[in-house]
Amino acid sequence: MRYRLIIISCFLLLSFGCSHRLTPGIVPGDEAMPRLRILSYNIHHANPPSKPGVIDISAIAGVIKQQQPDLVALQEVDSHTNRSGKTINEAEEIAKQSGMPYYFFAKAINYDGGEYGVAILSRYPIEEMTNEALPTEESTRGEHRTLATVTAILPGQKKIIFACTHLDAQGKDTNRFLQIKEIVRLLEKKDHPLIIAGDFNDTPGSRVVNELDKYFTRSCITNCAFTIPQINPTQTIDYIAYRASNGFTVTEHTVIDEKYASDHLPVLAVLKIK
Repeated sequence: MRYRLIIISCFLLLSFGCSHRLTPGIVPGDEAMPRLRILSYNIHHANPPSKPGVIDISAIAGVIKQQQPDLVALQEVDSHTNRSGKTINEAEEIAKQSGMPYYFFAKAINYDGGEYGVAILSRYPIEEMTNEALPTEESTRGEHRTLATVTAILPGQKKIIFACTHLDAQGKDTNRFLQIKEIVRLLEKKDHPLIIAGDFNDTPGSRVVNELDKYFTRSCITNCAFTIPQINPTQTIDYIAYRASNGFTVTEHTVIDEKYASDHLPVLAVLKIK
């Protein structure tokens, strides 16, 4: 009966995604919540680049646990695939091992006998999980992408929207530009303070990041550390951004020098909230 209830709960989400509460977690109280620690991490389906074919969930979880984030945006996440293990939901396993009580996996595509997409981990309860398909120009044969959003309930019953995405990786920005415009359209409808994080597969000054910058403020604007590749990185393509009108201020922005677990470096931002 317990498993039947979990299946029914997942089916009732707006589209292909599943949220779960792993432990009793933290019940929101009246205490102040002046800062949020936000982490964005493209995890390369938990495959260390130096070890082809190896899946190392504990390495990814260890990086997250060390940073003690409140909200995490993960990209390139497998769920029950042949390459990562048919019994393994990576979002669930990473959440367990990193001590994050809540998670939401959002499928972008069917892949290798399972599903592949993005995920959100949260230290605080989440609700209103959505998984929105992003546009792809079919003639490009680009991989379909998605936008995951949750409403996180912070101490004092304060609510924020947290979004995670992974844009198209093709050389031409045709799909990325379509996708960022759709993201803006979708998120403009949201009422609560809003943060978005993910792998945008484009660099500062590109028309994709310029479009992002029209509506959001990145946690680092100038002289930002590179995020890819993990060894001798040369580009910044992973970002954390917030809606400026919501009153966030950045107190810390760090690209974490972790060379083993993934081909991207994780990005941490600490945001002060009203």
